[in-house]
Amino acid sequence: MTEAFPFLNPINTLPGIRASWVGRVPDLTITGDRDEAMRLLRPGHQAALACFAPGSRVWRAEQIHDNKVAVVPAAHETTAPDGLPVIPGADGLVTNQTGNTLVIYVADCGPIWLADAATGAIGLLHSGKKGTELDILSRGLDTMARHFGTRPENVTAVLGPCIRPPDYETDFAAEIARQADRAGLANFTDCQLNTASDLDANYSYRTELGKTGRMMAMIVRDTTP
Repeated sequence: MTEAFPFLNPINTLPGIRASWVGRVPDLTITGDRDEAMRLLRPGHQAALACFAPGSRVWRAEQIHDNKVAVVPAAHETTAPDGLPVIPGADGLVTNQTGNTLVIYVADCGPIWLADAATGAIGLLHSGKKGTELDILSRGLDTMARHFGTRPENVTAVLGPCIRPPDYETDFAAEIARQADRAGLANFTDCQLNTASDLDANYSYRTELGKTGRMMAMIVRDTTP
């Protein structure tokens, strides 16, 4: 479940940093709401995390479609309806410490992986229509700059699978690309994959009318740069 995804190569070729992705889980029927979906997905996702970064501390964002970015390790967590801890109010996570796996879930919104080749700082953002309007990408970069000394010209970023026209009326992926350009990122890659057009590989909240699962994005820093 943590097989290589070519669109993550820009991150995974950086020394000491690894990123991964879990798409649609085959043969798992989901007909309920998000909380039910997350409970059904938990065994497979936990196995994927254990394979991806054994012994690493896992951190999740609550994801409320805002632009708050939390620094990991975080001072406070709460319990999500699926029974696992989350950082409340956060739609993005950043860290410069080893042994901390950052996780977000998506089912049409855009996952954005961030990696600073100079400092080793990493980030993971949940940027759908609302998060993009609130420019969570800039908020994430600003947070990394304040806490870790990150400079945009050292950052590699990847936008993963998300919903796109003609299946969605707003092309927020294009806006994320414009935000990346304005921020002066060293390397921005849009995977160009549309979640709504390939339901064999992806979950799509809009296409499946909310009765769907979630994909999982992960990133970890293993060593110092």
